[in-house]
Amino acid sequence: MDVVLVNSHHKRRDFSRRALVGGVGAIALTAGTGCGLLRSRDPGGGKEPLNARQAKIYAVLSPSGLLLLQLCVPRLGVHQPTTWEVRHGKHVILLPSALGLRLADGNLLGPGAWITGHRRSSINASWHPPYGIRSEYQNRCEELALQLTDPASGIEFEIVARVYDEGVALRYILRAMPVHDASLELAGEATHFRFPPDAQLYASRDEGEYSISSVRSLAPVPHPDLTTSSDPEVLADIPLTAQLPGGQTLVVTESDRLGYPRMMMRSAADNPDALVTHLMRFPGRATGYSGPGETEPQENFRVRLPFATPWRVVMVGMQSREVIEHAGLVQSLATPSLLDDTSWIRPGRAIRSFRDNTTAGGLACVDFAVRRKLEYIEFDAHWYGDGTDPSDATVPIGGLDIEQIVRYAHARNVGVILYVDRVPAMRQLDEILRTYSRWGIAGIKFGFIWEGRQSDVQWIFDIVKKCGEHRMLVNLHDNLRPAGLERTLPNYMTLEGVRGNEQFPTARHNVTLPFTRNVAGPIDYTICYAHQKNQTTNAHQLAMAVVYYSPLAFLYWYDKPDKYAAGDWPALNFFDECPTIWDETRALAGEIGEYVVVARRRGQRWFLGAMTNEAPRRIEVRLSFLGAGVWNARIFADGIEAAEPNQTPVLIGEREVDSNQSLLLSLAPSGGQAILFDKPGSSTLAER
Repeated sequence: MDVVLVNSHHKRRDFSRRALVGGVGAIALTAGTGCGLLRSRDPGGGKEPLNARQAKIYAVLSPSGLLLLQLCVPRLGVHQPTTWEVRHGKHVILLPSALGLRLADGNLLGPGAWITGHRRSSINASWHPPYGIRSEYQNRCEELALQLTDPASGIEFEIVARVYDEGVALRYILRAMPVHDASLELAGEATHFRFPPDAQLYASRDEGEYSISSVRSLAPVPHPDLTTSSDPEVLADIPLTAQLPGGQTLVVTESDRLGYPRMMMRSAADNPDALVTHLMRFPGRATGYSGPGETEPQENFRVRLPFATPWRVVMVGMQSREVIEHAGLVQSLATPSLLDDTSWIRPGRAIRSFRDNTTAGGLACVDFAVRRKLEYIEFDAHWYGDGTDPSDATVPIGGLDIEQIVRYAHARNVGVILYVDRVPAMRQLDEILRTYSRWGIAGIKFGFIWEGRQSDVQWIFDIVKKCGEHRMLVNLHDNLRPAGLERTLPNYMTLEGVRGNEQFPTARHNVTLPFTRNVAGPIDYTICYAHQKNQTTNAHQLAMAVVYYSPLAFLYWYDKPDKYAAGDWPALNFFDECPTIWDETRALAGEIGEYVVVARRRGQRWFLGAMTNEAPRRIEVRLSFLGAGVWNARIFADGIEAAEPNQTPVLIGEREVDSNQSLLLSLAPSGGQAILFDKPGSSTLAER
């Protein structure tokens, strides 16, 4: 066996060179497993594992030596796949897992490939997003690329792996074919993920509840029910979170999904202890008006060479809370912005016009936005046609003067967003964009969007890009999952793909999302306050504004302005002041499905959100993140527990604190707490 140490120049490492090489040998030898996941037949017809001494292992360390990734290539002439494996110290957190792509002719690209070379590089860069969970994203990693040729097809390809301190990523690059045709037809992908025994998975499908299972029993319940135009297998959406017996938390997701089907996960047919990628053949969800007939599956899809598949990402946290801080990895792996100018993009908060799509109703929403320091109002479905049909999306219903409302809003520094169903968007997007530009519309919320097949993914890219060229923000709703497109097209502000407050979920669900869905990208949860169907306290809803990251955040989802016309509603001051983009993010405490505490800084102010599940909880939070000096803490906490969580009052208090102190947070069942830290005497105006 040959061992190739790809990088060994770290100032600090958890693996010495001698230990690394010795450890690699031990891994391969004890695993016949390493490169022997698939076994070759001997002349007598029996199965014998590949002798790892005849394989070649390439090892690469993360910049500070926290993580080790290995690629194991079988010896020449053995029809077995290359595998990948990840370690943290002495702990294997991803067991040897097979790699490969499925060709349309039924063959698997990967097993038996000849290695023709390899290259390595170090990336030590940073970039400044127009918005994010921090003002600067680090992009520090070691990269290894194996160059291979498939002997049967002659296809030249690479397996590229990156190792960050925050996690690992892997993709395939299809380089060339021996024929003149520069395109290749694919049927799927065979990237496997094998976790240590007893790993506990948190998975969901569409807007279903999160299930907790083993790899073998993975079977999240879809919601809503699957239609005949859905992938019928037992599948989980990404991101999928795994908690290992040693306490480590892994989040499996993807980044840089361009011109390629969306990934889901399923148990591997050939190895029930492994998960394998599933590339979607149907849209994620085919409900809503879709025109006549059923949606056709796309069993195969074609790519033009050279072509890079999306990154398969495994974020790693030694504790559950760490993956919240590692969320920027998905964006750092994505293609940089294709928009020349992003200065016009304005993050912010919005209230929608709900079942009152009239001129008077729109003007009232603008006045409410001014009072509550919101940046946007939105006209949701039914402002044209009935909202879910092929009606003309440039003709408002009677009694609604969009242009008058836009003029009124612009004079008050409030933007207007309009809802558009997928069907008119497919039919008349150019006309929509021309008309909305003339009206002065700030953005579009597209509804009933299909994402899944290659054609769906490409269509989404095209409409978001066109909107960006017309300086319009985009919010996509229904069954979607993030993959870093908000970096490539920064006008793509947020997306749904979550069981949010349209479903009024449980508190346990709400404190699962920070470690699952929201780790991969923005989340349009549609926060509600003081709603009779909420299963949480009002302080829990306030805390969501900090805990859930969404540059374009919808508040007051089921509310009309007249709900707040009487009374002072002092707790809403937290929403008034809380921004949607951040200069710094700290995950202070939390366990999946139990509780979470997140602090985020914008400018000179810190905001903290704490949420618990159905159990009451007392959490001590150290304030060392504040930095020097005395701070004023304005606290929005649960009051005395009521019979129903949504009846528990919010108590507001103030106190001076400093970074040497701790705060004891007292959370009611299904409760929360929100805190604004400010320097005494500083301005309380929200940043607009």
